[in-house]
Amino acid sequence: MFDLLFKNGRVVDGSGQPWFSADVALLGDRIVDVGKFPGIKARKEIDCSGQVVAPGLVDTHVHGDLVPFLDPMHEPAIRQGITTYIVGQDGVAMAPGKRATIESMCQYTAGFSMGKVFLDKGMSPFWTSIGEYLAAVKGKCALNIATLIPNGNVRMEVLGHENRSATPVEMQRMQELIREGMEEGAVGLSTGLDYIPSRFADTQELIQVCQAVAPYGGIYVTHMRRYDPEGLAVSMAEVFQIGREAGLGTHISHFNSAANLALPLLDQERAAGGDCTFDLYCYLAGSTILGMIALPAEIQQGGREATLQRLADAVERQKLAAWFESPRVLLGNVSLTYLAHPEWTRFEGLSLPVAALQYAGGEGPKEIGRFVCDALVACQLAVGCIAPHRNRDESDIAGFMTHPAMMGGSDGIYTGGSPHPRGRGCFARYLGHYVRQGVWTLETAISRLSYHGARRHGLRDRGLLLKGMAADVIVFDQEKIQDQAWFGSGAQLAAGMKHVYVNGQAVLENGVRTATLPGRGLKRGS
Repeated sequence: MFDLLFKNGRVVDGSGQPWFSADVALLGDRIVDVGKFPGIKARKEIDCSGQVVAPGLVDTHVHGDLVPFLDPMHEPAIRQGITTYIVGQDGVAMAPGKRATIESMCQYTAGFSMGKVFLDKGMSPFWTSIGEYLAAVKGKCALNIATLIPNGNVRMEVLGHENRSATPVEMQRMQELIREGMEEGAVGLSTGLDYIPSRFADTQELIQVCQAVAPYGGIYVTHMRRYDPEGLAVSMAEVFQIGREAGLGTHISHFNSAANLALPLLDQERAAGGDCTFDLYCYLAGSTILGMIALPAEIQQGGREATLQRLADAVERQKLAAWFESPRVLLGNVSLTYLAHPEWTRFEGLSLPVAALQYAGGEGPKEIGRFVCDALVACQLAVGCIAPHRNRDESDIAGFMTHPAMMGGSDGIYTGGSPHPRGRGCFARYLGHYVRQGVWTLETAISRLSYHGARRHGLRDRGLLLKGMAADVIVFDQEKIQDQAWFGSGAQLAAGMKHVYVNGQAVLENGVRTATLPGRGLKRGS
């Protein structure tokens, strides 16, 4: 007897092959068969007539590291059919590291990680290793969590915030930490080459740390140094060099570039034998911490406390005047998603010019610079923002989506009163809008959002509806699945998902959220 039978559905199994009519049978936390089972009973049967039955989706780039401890039921993912998160992104995350390192990362990344919320609730990291972090997830969350090793954490453990090359002894120690993390189940190594201290690593250092990942079959996942037309080719060349010389696959995070410039370079590398893939979210604006895009690198050297001291110093402020006249990002187009200080939350949802006008009575570069510095000091750097992409449009999204190396990654952020819509809408938008527009077939959509990401990150039992696979199963009406979040209403949950099962247990039944928390920490190769 089966525990559960999804009957009469249109099965889209994650392989990319055409849908077929079948039943999906579960026993415990496994799929025991897919087919027709006349005369075989189940303890529970769900009629899926007219519905799509598919594997749970895998979000390959998301800032949900603290979700198990702050939002265990996590409807932003469940309402989209996402059953697995890949965290540890951008080289700045929540494991591994001593308590001081992780708390520093909580503060530094607070604009996108929920780190300050975590600390302000009186919580503190009770893990130091990848293994301890993955173990802490079990029974604490509605969805599964797999993690990369963030290079910034490893560098901070060994070099602190120093902007210099590692010595041979320091390199050996970093490689030891990475090997430990891989042996404990990490799926690879991430870098965020715009973030402190990951940006201080040069190409040779990155090759050497990736050499510690390669024997375990892990991948190198990178927020590249630059995505703009002027810096794209050099940044991609560095990624390809790291992959070739370290002997591992590479993966480019949130490929926010012009498709006609980026994809020929990717195709050239793949034709030469380079194993490179990428993830993408389907919006023409990004979201990050304000300090990363609004401040020059030299102001941020030495870490958070040193940055705050400089921002509070009148002489240092004066030096920044020329920077704000010509910053690397057009600050006039930037809007605010999150300001940690309660007296500053009134600026959430406003553009920097409007916020500066309300704050200081002016909206030019000088006033915007003053607002940025004062806000970062008041909020202890915990400020999040949205910045529109430049030099790309909707055709670039479609161009990247139709490339076979692409997989879905929301880059979801769950901090602030005016968040980017991607965390609550990206996967629903892929399944709904882009399938109905014909950019993808339904079969392609499910494959790119489930099996492709699971396989790439070494999660062998996820992403397919197949005998013996984990029982992560979703059911939805293709005509009703829809994203409802947009800029200015980024907290709206998606609609149209009917059933979501994680490890054989219902977390969404008939569109109603259950209290079940069956999520697990997933290890590479599991």
